[in-house]
Amino acid sequence: MQQASIILLQSDPNVAQMLSASLSHSFHKVHVASNVDELRHTIAKQQPYAVILDLESASLKDLESLKQEFRDTRIICNHRVADEEMWTRTLTAGADDCCPSHDTRSILMSAIPGEQNVRRNVAA
Repeated sequence: MQQASIILLQSDPNVAQMLSASLSHSFHKVHVASNVDELRHTIAKQQPYAVILDLESASLKDLESLKQEFRDTRIICNHRVADEEMWTRTLTAGADDCCPSHDTRSILMSAIPGEQNVRRNVAA
């Protein structure tokens, strides 16, 4: 069953295209925003289940602001050199998860409803 929608903000068009294609199987609508302002506007309009936010396209302050404004929307961050320190900083700022940009499987598992519980159980 497909969920409502998901929005991507990515610095790399190839990553955006790959994620968009993969997520289209689980979401009714996948929107790719071009900047933080468009992202904010689209979140308010579509009320998506999740956002996949590349930290090369937005700052931690942007993340904090988005999470405060849209508390019910999952925000999964990604970055090309994501590490444990970045994961900690993004979760502190309000993200639901942070994954390396090349780790499509982890990004998808964090974004798809119910999959994050499966992921936690597998890791346990």
